[in-house]
Amino acid sequence: MRETKVIFNNEKLHYSSELMRALAHPLRMKILEYINRSGKTQVNKIYNSLGIEQSITSQHLKILRLSGVVSANKEGKFIHYTINYEIVDKAVKAVNNFLGNTIIA
Repeated sequence: MRETKVIFNNEKLHYSSELMRALAHPLRMKILEYINRSGKTQVNKIYNSLGIEQSITSQHLKILRLSGVVSANKEGKFIHYTINYEIVDKAVKAVNNFLGNTIIA
């Protein structure tokens, strides 16, 4: 019987795990839902609307930024957050592929 070797690209594997970790947290999902509704928004609008502390909001936004799920653009003294839909679409496709093409919406 022949053994099958599985080779992982460690860089892609690390990025994929960070992306899934970023999307797996309920509060981060609420933040993403808020940004999606707003189009682009600032951190103070997020924490005021969701009723969470500024520092917690900033920590979650950092994780979302590092995974590429959100983009941060400085405009004057404000940082505006937007969703990187291309990254989110790739994550949805990867999960659907893993689950055998079951549609997740």
